Order: sequence, then structure tokens, then C-alpha cells
Amino acid sequence: MAGHYYTAQVEWACDGDYAANAYSRGHIWRFDGGLEIPASASPTVVPLPYSIEAAVDPEEAFVAAISSCHMMSFLDLARRANFVVASYSDRAQGEMSRVARGKMAITKVVLRPVITLVAAEDPDPTWLTDLHEKAHDVCFIANSVKCEIVVEPEPLRLVAP
Repeated sequence: MAGHYYTAQVEWACDGDYAANAYSRGHIWRFDGGLEIPASASPTVVPLPYSIEAAVDPEEAFVAAISSCHMMSFLDLARRANFVVASYSDRAQGEMSRVARGKMAITKVVLRPVITLVAAEDPDPTWLTDLHEKAHDVCFIANSVKCEIVVEPEPLRLVAP
């Protein structure tokens, strides 16, 4: 069975004094649909002005990819279970920690989804937990990483049908 392939183009050109470690880490991510995203090292890793605070850093992108994949898995499972989701938002957070001498890693990602459901009354309280567990289990990105991923859903919001 052939796999699916995904591509990203990363472009960087030196701006500054490379030898003196005084150069910009700013670069561009290009994706197959034509989208270009400014990217940089995080200012928590590389101090300003050699990083770009307004750009996406790889750690943020990692957390966003986990959150986005979980959301899409959740939405599909909720639809299949005949729930109508009106909105979904998440304040995902990744934690970077030292994992060995000279090695850092994102060791934990916490997802905090807030879901608004179109319903006249609260559904069985176990459905939300079950759906998040199933979404985590089928999420392509969650299945691709080794850090802990915790889902802490906010209380369900209802809107009348």
C-alpha cells in the first residue's frame, strides 16, 4: 500500500553576520497550495532581533498541528455520531523541557477545546470524553509524536437548534 506524501518548502538566506551568530533566523514556509508563512526561531530560544516575534516558530507549529488534527478528528467523529457542532476553539499549549544533557523537547501538549453544540438539552456526559479519546486515538499527528498529549475540554456550550 502506497503512503501519502506531504511537502513543505523552507527558504532561508543569511541576513547578518553568520560567523558571529548575529544573523536573522527569519525564513519562509511554502506549501503546495501557494501559502507562504513567515517563520523564525522562537524569541525564547533565539533572542530578538535575531528571531522574529511575529513569525510562526516550529514549536508553535507543532502544537498547532496537534490541535488542528485533534479538532478535525473530533469534528468528523461528532458528525458521524449525529451531533451538530456549531463551533470549536482551542487554547493549546506545549511545554518544552530538557530531556537529556544538551537536548530539549516538547514533552507535553495540553489541548483545551471549547465546543458549542447545537442541541436542545445536554447530551449524555460521557459522549464528550469518549469522542475526545477516539479523536486522539485516530489523530494522524498524535500517532506520529512521542510527547504526552492531554485533552482538557472546557464545559460544553449549547445553542438552541
